[in-house]
Amino acid sequence: MKQFIRTSLRLTAVCLVLFGAVYPILVWLIAQLSPSKGEPEMIVVHGETVAYTLLAQPVDRDDLFQPRPSAVGYNASASGASNKGPTDKEYLQVQEARLDTFLMHNPSIRRSQVPSELICASGSGLDPDLSLQAAYVQIPRIAALRGMSSLQLQSLVDQCAHQAWFGIVGPAYVNVNEMNAKLMSIDSKANTMSNAVVQQH
Repeated sequence: MKQFIRTSLRLTAVCLVLFGAVYPILVWLIAQLSPSKGEPEMIVVHGETVAYTLLAQPVDRDDLFQPRPSAVGYNASASGASNKGPTDKEYLQVQEARLDTFLMHNPSIRRSQVPSELICASGSGLDPDLSLQAAYVQIPRIAALRGMSSLQLQSLVDQCAHQAWFGIVGPAYVNVNEMNAKLMSIDSKANTMSNAVVQQH
C-alpha cells in the first residue's frame, strides 16, 4: 500500500512541475517569438480599436464582409462548437435557416455557390478567417451597397490574402476583421472629405 502511495505522490509531483511550470513557461517562450509577443493583436482604424485580429465578431451591416457563423454567439469566454452531427434534425434546420438568410441578403448568388463555411460554424465559434471563395461570393452584395466595383473589392480581398505556410499547408485565406477594417477606413476618409466640402460651403 505504501509503495502505491509513494508512486502516486511522485506522479503528482512530476505532473505539477511539468504541467504547472514547464509547460506554461514553454508556451510563453514560444509566444515571445511571435510579432505580438503573445499579446492580443488589435485592429485600429483612425485611433479607435475596432476588433482583435484573431477573434471573430458579429457583423450587422450588409456592406461589410460577414464572418463564419458562431455556435456561441461570438462569446470569447465560451468558445466552442454545437457538438451536433450532420444527422441531427435540429442541426440541419439551423444550417438550412442560415443558408436561407444568406441567400436573402445575397440575391445574386445561387444556392450551389455558397461555400459551406458560411453556413457551418467553426470549432471555436471565433474563427475570423475565410477562404478566398467565401470572401469573393460576398462581393456582389457589398459592391451594390457601397457603389464600388467588383474589381475594387476583389483587389481588396487579394491584398488581405494570407498564403498557405510554405505554399503547401492549406489554402490561402483572408481575415474578415482586417478586410472590414479597410472598408471602415474608406468610410472614415469619405466622411472626412464630405465634412471638408460642407465646411467650404
